[in-house]
Amino acid sequence: MELQTSIINVKGIGPKTEDMLKKIGVYTVGDILLHFPRNYLLYPKARMLDNDIESNKTYAIRAIVSKNPIVKNNTRIPITLLYLYHAGINVECIWYRMPYIKSKLIPGKYFIFYGKIKKKNNRFVMEQPVVYDEKEYSKIEETLTPIYSLTTGLSNKLVTKTIFEVLKKEKLFLDYLPQNIKNKYNLCDYNYAIKQIHFPDSMDSLIIARKRLVFDEFFIFILAMQLQKSRQIKEKNSFVFKRDDFVENLIKKLPYELTNAQKRALAEVQTDLQKNVSMERLIQGDVGSGKTIVAFLAMCEAFKNGYQSAIMAPTEVLARQHYDTFLEWATLFGLDIPLILLTGSMTAKQKREAYERILNTPNAMIIGTHAVIQDKVEFCNLALVVTDEQHRFGVEQRSTFSKKGELPHIIVMSATPIPRTLAIILYGDLDVSIIDEVPARRLPIKNCVVDSSYRNKAYEFIASQVKMGHQAYVICPLVEESENMDGENVTDYTKTLQQIFKNKINVAMLNGKMKPSEKNKIMEAFSKNEIQVLVSTTVVEVGVNVPNSTVMLIENADRFGLAQLHQLRGRIGRGDAQGYCIMINTSRSKNAKKRLEILNKSNDGFFIASEDLKLRGPGDFFGIRQSGEFNFQLADIYQDADVLKKAADSVNEILDQDALLQDDSNKNLKIWLERHLSDSLQKINL
Repeated sequence: MELQTSIINVKGIGPKTEDMLKKIGVYTVGDILLHFPRNYLLYPKARMLDNDIESNKTYAIRAIVSKNPIVKNNTRIPITLLYLYHAGINVECIWYRMPYIKSKLIPGKYFIFYGKIKKKNNRFVMEQPVVYDEKEYSKIEETLTPIYSLTTGLSNKLVTKTIFEVLKKEKLFLDYLPQNIKNKYNLCDYNYAIKQIHFPDSMDSLIIARKRLVFDEFFIFILAMQLQKSRQIKEKNSFVFKRDDFVENLIKKLPYELTNAQKRALAEVQTDLQKNVSMERLIQGDVGSGKTIVAFLAMCEAFKNGYQSAIMAPTEVLARQHYDTFLEWATLFGLDIPLILLTGSMTAKQKREAYERILNTPNAMIIGTHAVIQDKVEFCNLALVVTDEQHRFGVEQRSTFSKKGELPHIIVMSATPIPRTLAIILYGDLDVSIIDEVPARRLPIKNCVVDSSYRNKAYEFIASQVKMGHQAYVICPLVEESENMDGENVTDYTKTLQQIFKNKINVAMLNGKMKPSEKNKIMEAFSKNEIQVLVSTTVVEVGVNVPNSTVMLIENADRFGLAQLHQLRGRIGRGDAQGYCIMINTSRSKNAKKRLEILNKSNDGFFIASEDLKLRGPGDFFGIRQSGEFNFQLADIYQDADVLKKAADSVNEILDQDALLQDDSNKNLKIWLERHLSDSLQKINL
């Protein structure tokens, strides 16, 4: 069986399963092997009931069955009940539609009951626990079981079984890394890494496997970027930007002073605009550092010189908000700027009108989503493109413009607080400007880290802020209740808050599983204060600017990376009012407490990312990844910073010694690149 073999040829896969697998991006044998687990289920050590048992935690309880289970058939669905007792602790086990479980539960015998314990009506309950005999459980105790991203109708068991079937073949992948690189950085064989990432023999073997695969993700990313850069000659353009005091005079009309960092970044952009080669610059700034006004002022330079400019936002809601903000700024500056909005959800008529205006307005500012670079869009005089990091402006997009006779200047904006050394590696094809100051007018967020006993006080505080006319976010790690992961979920939490606040406060939910139109509708309602409390997953991390939002309550804060928590709290305190971030720590771990204290005491994203990196151990990769801007499956630019540097060094070492990859030691690498380079360039969007 080859890697390119269709997945339907694997034993147990039929047409229906094939269609479901396609929904998660699996078409071939190679695809399923590269569909890495999103988490692992660690079957805990079996334990007796004791006073340390906590609600909402998953346990393997060793207990004796003292009496026959009770089966209730007089209810709508059959219910089987069993009561476990030990050391003064009682747990009620409940099975629905499983009357046959009674025959397995023999009185006088010990069993292992695996499941989540919850507190209901002041008593411990374990619903639908899986029952093992002691010998059976001992085989899986403290082992790691992979948990995969799925779609409706596709079970974890089926994906696991399919991968296990494919992995029966000994050598599937070409190991392209030169042996000297593997030896130097103590990296395992690629095929061993693939097997261990799916079915690890131990935590140690999982760490070894992950290190190799993370190295490869960085290695390919940097190698593809370097090869592209070596082929790339700075393209000359015909744009002529005259330097005058136009933008400086606009700055004087602002109701606030730009920071020195903003002025410096803007000056670097202005210098680039006057060159006869296309600018490719990254403007990196922490959340709330004021990157958008810098971008707008750069676009004003294009407008003044008679050129078009375009800004691409990651969501339609944000694109619309940029449009409204630009209208306000144009009014403030007394400028008659032709502003054109273009998004995917506009009607066919609206799009046609936008296309016509873009074609016939040589000094327009175009604001939109990725719709602005579709084939139907014909620019006239486009000189500057500003893009969000999630829309990294790559080879394909540059080609699109060059075919239309355009070679615009490019600005990439990023809110990810990456230390300069890592930014230079990750953005080796761009010049870097860093905005490392926050505007003085913005009040620092007031933070607090509390345990779950403070929830009711937090709800009262949210209600008091809403009464003052403000709004709040509540962040949960999960969309809905999961058997495999502990933590609060958006679905149930929304219902809880709706019951608590009743009709006095409008509570709504937002999650990544919603359709884009649904998400846009919710965010627009929130931005208009039609929704006062928004319960959401991390999809709001890169989101709309709602200056009226003053509170963010983050549940299971210990489950998130600090950089991600920092990005999240950047959604609040964006207006004149004080912002408050309440982080609920549900972990007893000293390390979790120590990490959250860093966030509690600092609002500096660069400092937080750097401190977080020092505290995260090599095995700490089961939580929610904290850097989502780069399309890495496993790698995290903070946690794996040392691996990133090693991958960059190894790429430089190979290309310095053998730029054309003619040496025998690089033979497999050259073969792999010839097979995959164009595909990998497209995937990593360089």
